[in-house]
Amino acid sequence: MTTYTSTTTAAAATAPAAAKPLRLFLTLDAVVTGGNGLIYLALSGPVGDLLGLNSSFLVGIGAFLLAYAAFVGFLAAKPSPPVLGTKLVIEANALWAVASVAALVLWLTPSTVGAFWIPMQAAVVGGFALLQHISLRKLRESTGG
Repeated sequence: MTTYTSTTTAAAATAPAAAKPLRLFLTLDAVVTGGNGLIYLALSGPVGDLLGLNSSFLVGIGAFLLAYAAFVGFLAAKPSPPVLGTKLVIEANALWAVASVAALVLWLTPSTVGAFWIPMQAAVVGGFALLQHISLRKLRESTGG
């Protein structure tokens, strides 16, 4: 019984330290996503013109991104981000990356800048998903979860 308690205590003490990479990648995701959301909301007209996208479309995306960034930031602020919430972020990021490229290929007709921006932001979001996935896996391995 003592062994179980000390192992559990050791795992609990290890979790915040082991969670640092995951928290870092969640924080970066929240900052980048929130920044994009603010720009899309505040400058939807000029950014829409630059990217060749409808400004109303950007306002909707901006509002969504701000709410999403708040959720990701909430998770990042936890000493050890919850597994379920983190998995949701990873899956949402992967879906966003795939959907961005699909939208570009199937129905969006952006400007040249937009045709560059869309896959680049998809790559960044996909990169966050990958880094978060790897960090979550390492965290779970190190804490026995």
